[in-house]
Amino acid sequence: MKSSKKGAKSRAGSSSPLLKQLAERPEKLFSGAFRQQYGALCFRYRKGGPETDHPEIEVLVVTTRDSGRWIIPKGWPMKKKKPHEAAAIEAWEEAGVRGTVRKQPVGRYTYLKELDDGDVVPCIVDIFQIEVEAAQSQFREVGQRVLDWVSPDEAARRVRELELKSLLVDFRPRHDKGRRKKKG
Repeated sequence: MKSSKKGAKSRAGSSSPLLKQLAERPEKLFSGAFRQQYGALCFRYRKGGPETDHPEIEVLVVTTRDSGRWIIPKGWPMKKKKPHEAAAIEAWEEAGVRGTVRKQPVGRYTYLKELDDGDVVPCIVDIFQIEVEAAQSQFREVGQRVLDWVSPDEAARRVRELELKSLLVDFRPRHDKGRRKKKG
């Protein structure tokens, strides 16, 4: 049976077709064929900002365009862009947010990506923190995704990937010389 985008939508919330495909071809997990992606862990301070004794933060989660499951903005490497720059571009295109990007990843997670042709590939996502300073209502994928600002615990409840859940629950913004101001 061929997979189509329409078929992918009908499987919303179910990973069993992905697992079934991997069970039929387990060598995919062990062939060194992991694909690289870059993700943006976008956050903002809820009240008082980072100078308060107990700053509260909100994390941005977005839905995927096909199945509607919750994720963080992420995408493939981009020619002539450093990983943290690619993550910032994904945050802008998928959610209309810009801010201060940390050059070093704050973590990583793995997941199974279903490609447009129905094939399944394992991916590693390096995650870059972005302290959001501006949000626009008009951006490339407006209307294709749902965006929500939630607590790190709520974000962890919404996403499916276990490593990402753990990173979100434990997330504390890092402020050091690895920061880079993203203009625009």
